[in-house]
Amino acid sequence: MRFASLGSGSKGNALLIESEGTRVLVDCGFSARETQKRLARLSVSPEDIDAVLVSHEHVDHSFGVFGFCKRFDIPAYMTKGTYRAILREDAPPPHLIDSHSAFRIGNFDILPFPVPHDALEPVQFVISDSRHSFGILTDTGRLTPHIMDTLRACDALVLECNHDSGMLMRSDYPEALRRRIAGRFGHLSNTQAASLLQGFGGRLQHVVAAHLSERNNLPELALEALNSVLGGGAARIGVACQKNGSPWLELA
Repeated sequence: MRFASLGSGSKGNALLIESEGTRVLVDCGFSARETQKRLARLSVSPEDIDAVLVSHEHVDHSFGVFGFCKRFDIPAYMTKGTYRAILREDAPPPHLIDSHSAFRIGNFDILPFPVPHDALEPVQFVISDSRHSFGILTDTGRLTPHIMDTLRACDALVLECNHDSGMLMRSDYPEALRRRIAGRFGHLSNTQAASLLQGFGGRLQHVVAAHLSERNNLPELALEALNSVLGGGAARIGVACQKNGSPWLELA
């Protein structure tokens, strides 16, 4: 199994995972043309994609979903609530998923799980093949026991480190927006993200900090927070940026 971010942040998100010929894209927050361009950097064409999984309706995750899927005849998977929120008359009907029920695409077993975020029916995913489990957690305002239990056995994580709490509170954002971001249905801070990793076993190979705010965080602050928990361990820690995402990362 290997994975790569096409880009991560408030201007667009997409994440590619592949194993033994199966490739799924999680979210498509870029236009169809831009998604195709970013896939090409990873030597992947849209025709290679088996499915697009959509976590929720916010435009930085869903903007290009229907255009990309329609142009390249790719099935989309999302909850009923997400579909209701982004429904368009010209959109191809998606595969509707339950936020607690696993399903299979090619070589992958995919487990959605609900997260507290200000969207209609948001989910994140654990994607597993016969050897490894890969977890995605972004766009959640807090860590629940269910989230922590679901991700505990993963070999790799893409983990939201949206903001540094001090930078956010000192920012020029309106007070209501600051409260939303830091609230129970907003986004994880660096410190919250790091707390998830406490107690993880030695099987964790990669942690990628994602969805960093360009105005309320710095990559070095996110890395410092994650290293404070995982420093000295076997896991490699990196950052997915808005412009270039991340390179391919492989699970041994």
